[in-house]
Amino acid sequence: MALKRGIGVSQGVVIGDALVLETEETRVPRRTVPPEQISHELGLVAKGFTAAREDVAAEREKFAARAGSELADIFGFHEHWLADPRPQKEIAGMVEAKHYSAAYAISVFMRRYRRRFQEMGSPYLQERARDFVDIERRLLHHVGVETRHTLESLEEQVIIVAHDLTPSQVVALERTKHLLGFVTDVGGSTSHSAIIAAGLGIPAVVGLGDVASQVSSGDRLIVDGLHGVVVIDPSPDQLADYAVTVDHLREIRATLDELRDLPAETRDGVRIELLGNIEFPSEVADCLENGAEGIGLFRSEFLFLQGPTLPTEQEQYEAYRDAAESVGDRPLIIRTMDLGGDKCHVGGAWEPEANPFLGLRSIRYSLQNLSVFRPQLRAIVRASAHGDIRVMFPLISRIMELRQAKYVLSLVSEELEEEGYEFKSQIPVGAMVETPAAAICSRELAREVEFMSIGTNDLIQYTLAVDRTNERVAQLYTPADPSILRLIRGVITEGRRSKVSVSLCGEMAGDPLFTILLVGLGLSTLSMAASNIPRVKKIIRSITMADAERVKRRVLSFETEREVVNYLRDETRKVWGDI
Repeated sequence: MALKRGIGVSQGVVIGDALVLETEETRVPRRTVPPEQISHELGLVAKGFTAAREDVAAEREKFAARAGSELADIFGFHEHWLADPRPQKEIAGMVEAKHYSAAYAISVFMRRYRRRFQEMGSPYLQERARDFVDIERRLLHHVGVETRHTLESLEEQVIIVAHDLTPSQVVALERTKHLLGFVTDVGGSTSHSAIIAAGLGIPAVVGLGDVASQVSSGDRLIVDGLHGVVVIDPSPDQLADYAVTVDHLREIRATLDELRDLPAETRDGVRIELLGNIEFPSEVADCLENGAEGIGLFRSEFLFLQGPTLPTEQEQYEAYRDAAESVGDRPLIIRTMDLGGDKCHVGGAWEPEANPFLGLRSIRYSLQNLSVFRPQLRAIVRASAHGDIRVMFPLISRIMELRQAKYVLSLVSEELEEEGYEFKSQIPVGAMVETPAAAICSRELAREVEFMSIGTNDLIQYTLAVDRTNERVAQLYTPADPSILRLIRGVITEGRRSKVSVSLCGEMAGDPLFTILLVGLGLSTLSMAASNIPRVKKIIRSITMADAERVKRRVLSFETEREVVNYLRDETRKVWGDI
């Protein structure tokens, strides 16, 4: 028996036999062609792009109908890239100038393109490099190169073990109806294979390091996506324990489904607003299906990370308009682009920085790149005619940044009015509290905005001086640290004094362990991933405000994060067992 720990990216537990999947990349030998064959190879390149784009469009349509959420947008990313004329033009240029075969030119170009992503400092963009393996395989298949695709031939249910999987491989595996779960050596919570696994409800653990070399086909495995654990050759006792867990999770899911249309209201009648976090407009439907009352965080920077070029004003406007129309009369809070740090656009002129999270990122980047910032604000203002759109500026660390951002917003509004566009005359403006500076000066910030939203992901990172992307110090990154809780309490207090609403939209908001405490601290709005809404709602509907305030008083007396976590775990179990 061996136990491996990784990153649980799709909640659930499954027990089954392993199938170790060979995931070697397709190798295309160098081949040149005589001049008289160049036109034929150019035709193959054009045919490959057209056929691959049609394949991807069909996949996207199929999964939009079946699973919604990000699945459609994942394949939309592939489709968008294949529709860009520049990659095809560059590949054709290799064929004409160097007499490469279509297949070899595609292989050379795609590897160079993928390497650009792999060399970037952003984990998000490094994981996107895997998508180009998928695109390359599609293109090569349509120019006549046989690629490895034996996944559809599965005849019995298995847990796939691999070094890595592409989105298309996950989809192909799921389509066979024989996929119980999967585990991989590499990958993270934002990899597209992880997103698809979550969307389809397939238990998965990634980032295990060397699991593919430690498992043989036929080995018995337990995949625990809840805790990011894989058990190899489990004992009879472990099998029995996890079988009970599987049954328990099935019962919990059935219970949560019944809460979808019920309000997030405490037993003594206090209403808590639960909103959803999204990256793309298509995710709105998933949030509403899970009981969200609106969108509390539209991470607009992901529109800038989809393709090789920056999105135009019109493309952004259409995305914001689509999201607003999907939300209806509910609120849609759009955070302006949070680029920099670990999210750099592949086409941007980014200069290496020794400390990118302390460098030119977020609102700082926007204010120094008005040619990118102004079109985004114009798109948001234009889209405000279609719904209850609110704009939120990220990573504010000083009052002048907020004032400058508001000034640019007023300028573009005047421009649009002169150009004859219709839009909402008063768009609510908010600031994200993500730095200790913003939290300490929240009284001053509250005088400048209609609302504040606490972004705990960065607030924890900057307060505790812990890089949240560094696994070597991951154990130090915790929302339970007393310093974090005191900052949150301070922001809520200043919001109340100024009669400015305060919400919380970091990962902490979606963790049921902290729900009772956050309600006790006085938060009446929480924004989170769609999948977390039912669990948080369950906790809220099981407590009274007296319970929440009692928990708050006790927690604020603790000196260490361990005391906080142990106490909150005990209190949450009293409400809903071992969730």
